[in-house]
Formats: sequence, structure tokens, C-alpha cells
Amino acid sequence: MALRKQLHDHWTLQQEGALESIPAQVPGTVHLDLFRQGIIDDPFWEDNERKQGWIEEENWLYRTVFDLSEEEWSFSNMELVFEGLDTYAEVRLNDSLILTANNMFRSWTVEVKKLLKRQYNVLEIRFLSPIQYHAQTVAEHPHRLPSGNEAEDIAIKVSPFTRKAAYHFGWDWGPRFVTSGIWRPVYLYGWHKVRLMNVAKQTLALEKNKAKLLTQVEIQCAEAGDYQLQIGEKRIHLHLEQGVQTISDTQYVHHPQLWWCNGMGEPYLYTEEVSVWKGQQEQDRFSHQYGIRTIALRQEADSIGTAFYFELNGQKVFAKGANYIPQDVFLPRVSNAQYRHLLRSAKAAHMNMLRVWGGGVYEKDLFYALCDSMGIMVWQDFMFAGSLYPADEAFLENVAQEVEDNVKRLRKHPCLALWCGNNEIEVAWKHWGWQQQYGYSQADSLQLWKNYERLFEEVIPERLGQLQPELPYVATTPLSNWGKPENFAHGSMHYWGVWHGRQPFEAFEKHIGRFMVEYGFQSYPHLSTLRKAIGEENLRLEAPIMAQRQKSYIGNGLIEEHIAQYYSAPEDFADFVEKSQAVQALGLSMAIEAHRNAQPHCMGTLFWQLNDCWPGPSWSVIDYYGEKKKAYYAVQAAFAD
Repeated sequence: MALRKQLHDHWTLQQEGALESIPAQVPGTVHLDLFRQGIIDDPFWEDNERKQGWIEEENWLYRTVFDLSEEEWSFSNMELVFEGLDTYAEVRLNDSLILTANNMFRSWTVEVKKLLKRQYNVLEIRFLSPIQYHAQTVAEHPHRLPSGNEAEDIAIKVSPFTRKAAYHFGWDWGPRFVTSGIWRPVYLYGWHKVRLMNVAKQTLALEKNKAKLLTQVEIQCAEAGDYQLQIGEKRIHLHLEQGVQTISDTQYVHHPQLWWCNGMGEPYLYTEEVSVWKGQQEQDRFSHQYGIRTIALRQEADSIGTAFYFELNGQKVFAKGANYIPQDVFLPRVSNAQYRHLLRSAKAAHMNMLRVWGGGVYEKDLFYALCDSMGIMVWQDFMFAGSLYPADEAFLENVAQEVEDNVKRLRKHPCLALWCGNNEIEVAWKHWGWQQQYGYSQADSLQLWKNYERLFEEVIPERLGQLQPELPYVATTPLSNWGKPENFAHGSMHYWGVWHGRQPFEAFEKHIGRFMVEYGFQSYPHLSTLRKAIGEENLRLEAPIMAQRQKSYIGNGLIEEHIAQYYSAPEDFADFVEKSQAVQALGLSMAIEAHRNAQPHCMGTLFWQLNDCWPGPSWSVIDYYGEKKKAYYAVQAAFAD
């Protein structure tokens, strides 16, 4: 059988050029290690976000030493696997450079058997500052690329060039902490003759009392020969050549139990064992769960305009849910318990869909496994949001590999309902005035739009089509802009007339699109949450510290206006916090009720946003510490069957 030896112990961290090193946790980030050792204060406390900006400018060195037991040493093939490096990393094993990484979203595997020793293997990783890494790139690039998530006072805006979570560079609901570190597991993987690399299950068709399934098993073989592949009860005899190959097998399940989303039935999951054998000796084994379901996105012209709705197992679904962002700026410290609490809260609020937004990360396997078990469909963005991107061949190939890594990892989950190329880039190009803001000539504009089409209409869907052709793909969201009345008859919609358009909540009842992907209203978290990040003397709106916590350009004033319109002027800051939550609850209730009453014109409502990545004012209904705001209960009631 194969070996998986975790390499999470005995790490140290050192700022490049410094003499001393400190203990480090892996998986982890530089900020968290500095905080644990008392070198920096709590990053979330008051204005430490600004005080700790120096960290993103530095290079950082991680180091560990490990030994191998006799049994571990005996494996003929030994690979070093990094499930996530954030982001620009040079990896050395026993003084040999084995990997140069450049993408937070990719996994990295290196064959290292020839470099390993029985004792005292030294593994070193040098993380380069993304800011320094791309300073010359930004200066020499022929176009200034939009980077709306980065504040105006940021001198070198590198996020469009960096395949890293965009929200780490800032957003209008979160801080700027440009992290570095080994953010996902690292381990040695040992195997002998053959190994299982990936197993995917696809529902090809649902017929009366019968489902047609396709199983695809990706196998890596080091020693050509005859093998047996066991898929459930079925054993397949095959001849494998050296290298990686995919074995496909079609099967029928009679009287299948289908996977349904929350509110439509049970999200039934089958469990299956897949193994590969050489004679009577088992070489590798993989256990997985799968659901039997078909899902389609309907976008046909109809009597209203252009439809946008999902069909699950041939039945129309009215999508009820929210937009999900990463649960922390410092991702490795989000516990499994926090994932369970958040997703159970979503299910309890009668949600049947969450959108994993494109400025965050492709989530860990646990997130999707929980969605599988709870019947929560996932609208999955690729990680592109609010920017234009370079289109050189190296960048595009990096993205293509990112697509392959994540689609292969996630395609087994029945919760996955849609892949979406990007968040708000097309609507920004057509309606936000980027051409004038960035001084693009007509030739510039033609080239930049060509670059956009190459990335989102060629590179991504072509690679996706090779790996998961049965799942729907749209190049962008939204497909219609909320600025014109006729647009509400066509496709997906991000409706921000309430908030950015400064319209009253009654506008939710008048402006309803075919599928509402984003809309919402801000509130403050509970006072108990704010007290964990802000001193008592600064718990007032006029305090500069509190003003820095508000990341929206119109946030506090707009909340105050709506409080005055729908309630009464706050008596003090505590009353302001309570009433901010009350107006948010009112607004979301009015929107959801209007959307549900507008069926079949409208067939989906996903409000912005479910959760937070730090303690502060935002559009969330559940705060950073998992505390539910008033709007959570309003949404729960509005979504109830």
C-alpha cells in the first residue's frame, strides 16, 4: 500500500536577512507565526492592518529537517507533495532546487527519491514578496490593469499578475494582509508499482428506474504489466504501460437513490471503494462518496427575455442562498468545526445554493463534502474578480494548470452545480468606465478585450470541457447590468441599485432579474464582536480607528440614512449597531420575498454575503466569530418553505 508521511513538524521561520529564526506552524502563514511569537500584535486589533504592511514587502524562509524509517525508505517512488504554497516559492531539498512555485491555487508534486537520505533531510522554502516579485512586471506592462480591490494609496498594484486570493489585497468588506506561507498540507507520498491519482464519477443519464454512470480512474504506473482495477464489486483486468493513463468504465444502477438539494429531497450519497492490484497484492486503495444526479443550466429565450435557472434531475429549482467568502484572512486557522457551524447554519436557513465567490479561494475538500451531505448546491467561480489579467503564454498555461488541478479535485462532488469564469469583469468593462479611467486607446481596448476572451472563452472552458464536460459553464457573472430596465428580463443579475445606487429598499420590489446573484445591505456585527478588535474608547462612529474598520466608501452614511428612513435616529453607538442590523434584516426580507413572489420570472436569489473574514462592518449575516446577526433570522424566515 502507499505511504503518506505528513511533514508538518519542526518548522522554523526566518525573515530573510535576519539572524534569528522562530518556531513555525505548518500549515500556516507568516503573520500567524509572528503573532504567536509576540513579534507582532493581533493583526485584527484596531489599526494593526496598517502597522503590519511591512510584512508583505519581505522575503521569508521556512525550514525543517526530517528522517525516514526503514519502511518509509523502502518505497521505490517518493514524491514531495505541496497542496498549497502561498505564493512565489523556491523549494530546496538537501540543497537541490526542486521546485519554483508561482500559484497559490495549484498543488505541486515533485519526484524526490534520488535526493532523499535516511536521516537529516533538509527541506527549505523561500517565499518571495509578491510586491517585490512583480514591481518590474507592473512597471513594464504595456497597460495599467484595473485592480479595484487595492486601495488608491497602494503604490505598486500587483494583484492582477499574482495568482493569489484577491481579497488578501483588500476589498470593500475586508482588510489588506498579503500573506505568505505553506497554507495547505505538505507530505511525502510513497508508492511501488502503481498508484491511484484521481477517481471521478459522472451521471451520464437518468432513465426510468435506472441511472447510467461513468467512472474515470486516473492511474500512474511505474512498472508496465498486467493489473486488476476494482471499482466497487466490479473487477477489470487491464494492461498498464508506464506513465499516467485514465481508465473509463460505464455502469448502470437500477432503482437509484438520487441526490437532491435541500428542500427537494434527500442528498443521498453512495460510498464506493476503488483499488488497484498486482496479482494478489493490493497496491493502492481509494474510498469515495458520490451522488447520482443530473444538473443543467437553462438559458433559453422565452416570452420574458432570456431565462436563467437550474434543473436538478429534470426538475426546476428555485435557488435560495448566499455568496460565500473565505472565513478568515489567515486561512489555515479556520477549524473544521467552523466549517460545520457555518454550513449547518446555511442549511438551517433553508438555503439550497452557495456561491463560492471568485476573489477568494477554491475551498478545501471538507467544504464541498459538507455541501454534498447537506444538499447545498455550489456555484463555483474560478478565482478571477474585479480586474483585468495578463495574457502572455506563461500566465495562460499557469491558469490552465490551475483549472486542471481544481476541477480534478472537485468534480467528484455532486453539490457542484456551475463553473463561472469570473466575477464582474465583463460588466465592469462594458459599464464601469475602465477605458476612460485608465486612458485606454481604441487599440488598447481591442487588445485587452481580446485578452479577456482568450482567457474566459477559450483557455478556461477548453480545459474544463476536457475534464468535466457535463457541468454548465458561464464566462462571467452577471450577464446583465442593473442600469437599464430591459436588462432585468435577461440572464443573471448583480443588483446594486440598493447600496451603490442609493435607492430605498422598495427598489428591491421593483427591480427583479431572472436570477439574482448579488444584492444586499451592510450592517455592523454585535458589539461583543467589535470589542474583540477595538478598544472601548474607539467604539464610536467618529473615531478614526472605527472609520478605518469601515471599508465601503459610502458605508456608515448610507446605514445612517436607512436607519433614519425606516426607524429613528440612534441614541448612541450601541443603538446604531442594533439598528444597522435591523435595517439590513428589513432590506433582505423585502428582497427575498419579492424574488420568490416573482417566479418564474426570477428563479434564484443569492444575497451578498453569508459570512466574514474578519470582525468589522460588512454585508454578512453571520459575523467572523460565527455570531448570527438579525438578518440571518430574517433570511431564515424569508427562505422557509
